[in-house]
Amino acid sequence: MAEFFHKRGKHRANEGLSSVVDFLLANARLVLGVCGAAVLSIATLAVKRLIDRATSPPDEDDAKGESWKELNLLKATSHQQRQPPRAALSQPITPLTSAPVGPVRTHPQMSPQLSAPAPLCLTFQEKLLAFERNHVAIPEAHVALAKQLAGDIALELQAYLQSKFPELPFGALVPGGPLYDGLQAGAVERVRLLAPLVLEPGLWSLVPGMDTVARDPRCWAVRRTHLEFHPRGSSPWDRFLVGGYLSPRILLELLRKALTASVNWPAIGTLLGCLIRPSVASEELLLEVQHEHLEFTVAMLMVIPGSSADDRLLLAWPLEGLAGNLWLQDLYPVEATRLRTLDDQDAGTRRRLLLLLCGVCHGHPALRQLDRGHLTQVVLRLSEEEVAWTEEALGDRFLQALELLVCNLEQANLPCHFNPSVNLLGTLREETIDDIGYALYSGLQAPESLL
Repeated sequence: MAEFFHKRGKHRANEGLSSVVDFLLANARLVLGVCGAAVLSIATLAVKRLIDRATSPPDEDDAKGESWKELNLLKATSHQQRQPPRAALSQPITPLTSAPVGPVRTHPQMSPQLSAPAPLCLTFQEKLLAFERNHVAIPEAHVALAKQLAGDIALELQAYLQSKFPELPFGALVPGGPLYDGLQAGAVERVRLLAPLVLEPGLWSLVPGMDTVARDPRCWAVRRTHLEFHPRGSSPWDRFLVGGYLSPRILLELLRKALTASVNWPAIGTLLGCLIRPSVASEELLLEVQHEHLEFTVAMLMVIPGSSADDRLLLAWPLEGLAGNLWLQDLYPVEATRLRTLDDQDAGTRRRLLLLLCGVCHGHPALRQLDRGHLTQVVLRLSEEEVAWTEEALGDRFLQALELLVCNLEQANLPCHFNPSVNLLGTLREETIDDIGYALYSGLQAPESLL
């Protein structure tokens, strides 16, 4: 009963608010004119919806994601209201004197003519560079040590694979990734340990993911061919076939069990002077490495490299559904190459911008769903629109990247720079997209809060 009266009272309050809003809108046309009334109507409607949503219980709320989009509407509306009329542009502008922020306090023993030194006010650009120094940059000693340990782990895993699976022709394990390309933002990124599969030429062909039942443009299928001349069993990789296609899921399961159950990691860690633990919970092949105060993750990636004329790199990745037996195309090599080429052409700061975005998103609970792939595509898209990439413009480019990302989130679509048919936001839930959009919009109102 109490709940009933609570809802009834709130309903009456809402009716009162609605009547006031309707009265304002009815008389706004007389005071502001048609255009002013239209602007006020849009803004008032958005505010009314926000108030209704705030005063409604959780089961009566609308979709959460609409709130930040409505705030974006309010921002655009306020910009329209601040635009001066055309007739006023020719009028002289009276200079305004800035009012003091607060009362000036002096020390009792200080002379009235002497004032305390003004506090140091940093610009957003200066705060951004300070965040880069304190949270993004990695000491050279840590980089060198991580590379050394990753190389030693690669040699140990190479020897293990040769002894455990002598019949499987793995290529040389090669460490790489952002740490080796100068694109490592703190301890965010993993060291990539590529384990290439050596496939027999002429026995395998690549099929685009869109031509399979999965209809996934991100992926490729690896089909076994020439079975009439080379029947099953002719290739050591035939044991991993599913429906005539090389299955990355079976390969991942085989190596994951081997790395978590068969390898003597305590002994290897003692030999290398560090602690190595395999990630049991993850379907990926991950190794957590700790050396005194240095911690990082090594990701072992089984890959199918392209031919000499094709730089395509396919990853064995734990995909879901019909794409479970498809190989995911790895965009990191082409992304890193493209950013390096653009920066070398004009001595730009695109890679520094990417590192800042990665550092900010990793440290924010709602933005952690944005990985390097999303942020790289935003920087590449921004490179098509902006030409100034000097260090002095780094702060402006940072804010523009966030605005561009908000626009993509509003549409729930972030097309891939290298394959526009791929929506990089397609794997995120609608609730996640709304949370990210609201956090980014709030951050744009006070960018320093993101640092």
